[in-house]
Amino acid sequence: MKKKPRLPIANDQTEFSNRLLNWYARHARPLPWRKTRDPYRIWISEIMLQQTQVETVIPYYQRWLKKFPTVRALANAPLKEVLALWEGLGYYSRARNLHKAAQKVMAEHKGRLPRTVDELRRLPGIGRYTAGAIASIAFNADAAVLDGNVKRVLARVFNLSDDVKSPAGEKKLWALAESLVPSGRAGDYNQALMDLGATICRPQNPTCLLCPLLGLCEAQKLGLQNERPVTAKKAPTPHYDVTAAILRKNGRVLIAQRPADKLLGGLWEFPGGKVKPGERLRACLRREIREELGIEIKVGEKTMTLKHAFTHFKITLHVFEATLRRRRPRPIEAAACKWVRPGQLSEYPMGKLDRRIASTLA
Repeated sequence: MKKKPRLPIANDQTEFSNRLLNWYARHARPLPWRKTRDPYRIWISEIMLQQTQVETVIPYYQRWLKKFPTVRALANAPLKEVLALWEGLGYYSRARNLHKAAQKVMAEHKGRLPRTVDELRRLPGIGRYTAGAIASIAFNADAAVLDGNVKRVLARVFNLSDDVKSPAGEKKLWALAESLVPSGRAGDYNQALMDLGATICRPQNPTCLLCPLLGLCEAQKLGLQNERPVTAKKAPTPHYDVTAAILRKNGRVLIAQRPADKLLGGLWEFPGGKVKPGERLRACLRREIREELGIEIKVGEKTMTLKHAFTHFKITLHVFEATLRRRRPRPIEAAACKWVRPGQLSEYPMGKLDRRIASTLA
């Protein structure tokens, strides 16, 4: 049997897990994916919850299961429908990976989600954390999890001074998380840890006096709870100016589909692109559309300016009316392009900013 790593843990591990489980039995959040043992539904919830707040996920989760109630339904659906249902949830690679993984489950696992962490991690979009969550919650495997909430709880309880996002910090936290999993109770225990981090052991001003781990938490004893977890100072968030064109022809507007391997892959947009250093907005728009669609345009008036923050950068989108001067558009750097009546734009999945543009045209 593989030995658990020896760690400098001053607290009793059984008491740690017992306190968490007793607290969870009384205070577990009544979330819709906790009313099922269906591995498919648990998988969907875990993917949606990556980088997304619970309150945002719930309506998407409910709509998803009405449209795609089974792995088979998801695997057989066109990607366009999958992306359309995901629209507004962000991080669209999650939806593309869900679709690919569903097809793989049908082809290689007879429609049943694999039960082990190793097998789950072979599916697109499932990493170490997600595999542990699915295996423990859906199949009661003794698997650990380590998301932002769990990192924060463990860093405070054991007063870890390592940067929790560094390779050394991650390695130590994973070893610690795996050493603490109670045999046969991993599903509830992992959800208890996540709930504790979300509701009590919050990033700022944790409510320590309500915490079931009060008295075990080393950081709280030392008054360091607001200084844990340790993370490196973030670099300034880069900002980019981006242009987009509303090209009209015979009552239709031109939209282009982004390549599947790019940011917002598979979604449709009003064509344009990022401004180069020293480049003027209109010159950028002409260049981008020439490179993307092989056409020359005349740029008209600017109609709107929109701002949006992605995870690692921010953009300001400058939107112009434009007219086609010569040549027929063809997808060179785009995956596809199409002339569409404004009333049909709702049928094409788009990111938030392009949907805002579309809403002014329909």
